Amino acid sequence: MLAACVVLALPGVAKAERLRLGVPQALRDSGLMTYVLPRFSLKTGVGVDLVPEGAEAELSLEAGGTGRAVFVGPQATWRMTLHDSGHAGAARFADWLLSDIGQRTVAAYEVDGQSPFGPPERARAAQVAPTFAGDAALGKTLSNDLCGRCHVVSEETRMNDIGSTPSFFMLRAMKDWARRFEAFYALNPHPSFTQVEDVTPPFHIERPPPIIPVEMSLDDLEAIMAYVATMTPADLGAPIRHQ
Repeated sequence: MLAACVVLALPGVAKAERLRLGVPQALRDSGLMTYVLPRFSLKTGVGVDLVPEGAEAELSLEAGGTGRAVFVGPQATWRMTLHDSGHAGAARFADWLLSDIGQRTVAAYEVDGQSPFGPPERARAAQVAPTFAGDAALGKTLSNDLCGRCHVVSEETRMNDIGSTPSFFMLRAMKDWARRFEAFYALNPHPSFTQVEDVTPPFHIERPPPIIPVEMSLDDLEAIMAYVATMTPADLGAPIRHQ
């Protein structure tokens, strides 16, 4: 749990430089402020007091709103509002957070090897969903015929998968799902039993596929991806938090 006050006792730092920073509880609980604020204070000598959302503050961070976007994640664009432009500490924090150093510091924070926060450009990129020219209805049929022996590919086939393989719903929830599908035939274990017309080499004569081969064309793959793009991603839950 983040302490209510982040203090670095540096000699010669004027009390007037202390900053009251409004931060919602969800952002406190994420651990980002515990990581970021000591690094800011060490760099600038400005102490920061965290205050609850809505309390009097020189500067605040909030999910949404009309302030300037400073970073994104998880599932929100975090914006900064400067309430007292004449406050030296608030101005320094705003400048630092928007600088390359500040942005890299935010992106460097990790939870279980993942970086849940990043620059605001990630939010704009996330709004541009990939589109595919294939026939989604055909893609559903192909998914059942070609992929359904291992994966859950639709609501109707939820009990027909191999338990160790991810469902299409789970794969669709991943940020890089389109890249995974585009190159699936090169990702293990698919190369040992998958043939994509005019793309993959034929099976080695001494190493035949262990199961009935999956054979498709690039048009088939485009149709499958068009279908997957229409799916509702699985709810994988909130990111794991730890002390």
